[in-house]
Amino acid sequence: MRRRKCLPSHLAAALGISHTTVLRWLTGKDVPSVRSCRRLAEYSGVSPQMVLSIAGHLPMVAEKGPDEWPEFREYARQKYPDELDEDMVTMIEDLIERRRSKRYESRKNNP
Repeated sequence: MRRRKCLPSHLAAALGISHTTVLRWLTGKDVPSVRSCRRLAEYSGVSPQMVLSIAGHLPMVAEKGPDEWPEFREYARQKYPDELDEDMVTMIEDLIERRRSKRYESRKNNP
């Protein structure tokens, strides 16, 4: 919600659930169902496993190292199943890694 700068009511409308349900999630009075977690993953671009872990339906998923980039690969498979083949996904992952390396190097050299 912060990334998209939207209100709980916007999230509720996008997911097809009630505003009250979103408020219960935000206040910790309830957790999203597995079905709602899948919708949240699609909405946010986060892997379904990560959302299910955060909600407590799975053991916490450890963040993987930069060599794997499972979040992007999963997102690409869901969002663009026919448009992006494995070579294209790998190329995009490499570009992401290069950009992150450049940022890391610039921060290291300019504290």
